[in-house]
Amino acid sequence: MTDHPPIPLCCTAPTDHWPLPRPLAGVRLLSTRFDPALLDPDDFLRWQIPAQKGVSKRQAEFLAGRLCAREALRQLTGLPGIPAVGEDRSPQWPAGIVGSITHGAGWAGVIAARSEHWRGLGLDVERILRGDRADRLAGEILTPSELDGYASLPDSERARLVTRTFSLKESLFKALYPLVKQRFYFQDAELLETTPEGDARMRLLIDLSETWRHGTELDGQFVEFDGYLLSLVSIPA
Repeated sequence: MTDHPPIPLCCTAPTDHWPLPRPLAGVRLLSTRFDPALLDPDDFLRWQIPAQKGVSKRQAEFLAGRLCAREALRQLTGLPGIPAVGEDRSPQWPAGIVGSITHGAGWAGVIAARSEHWRGLGLDVERILRGDRADRLAGEILTPSELDGYASLPDSERARLVTRTFSLKESLFKALYPLVKQRFYFQDAELLETTPEGDARMRLLIDLSETWRHGTELDGQFVEFDGYLLSLVSIPA
């Protein structure tokens, strides 16, 4: 006997896996594939997930993310739960849990862990950009130092560089925002280095709090799969 309704037709069953290069102790990563064309709005009621307004894509990605969050919480605490939406639109995790939700282009994922082990987790997925779109976004996403040598790279490398930097900065924001409660932007951090194995090192370029000041460096990791780039920034307790 299951303790939940049937999985929505628009989603695959949440999968517990670790596609990133470095496993993290006590951290759960759940993901699903979703198809907005198969969305049944009644699934929100069946799963006790707050209904969302907007186009089917927005509704389906919210449903998919919360399904993964429910399973991640069940695995961590023994009790399934649905993170509420805060006034700032961020997910509100139960006391003692930190986590992050991401979705895009038919893939949704959640990462979660106990706060006694991890202070912050930020997860982000992106479709790898086309070269022309990457070039249009480069000046917005990359700092002057990150732009150094950009123009001389092949098209595919420029697209991957912008996608990777965009995603890692999104993950950085998701990991830090719950701690500092202050918004910051692409030019407020820089990607110092990455490795072929998928490790990354980042640095803040502004003061966010007494703890998180200009020059603070943080670790991240990333992986490419099926035309996506998935990144994670993790802050140990």
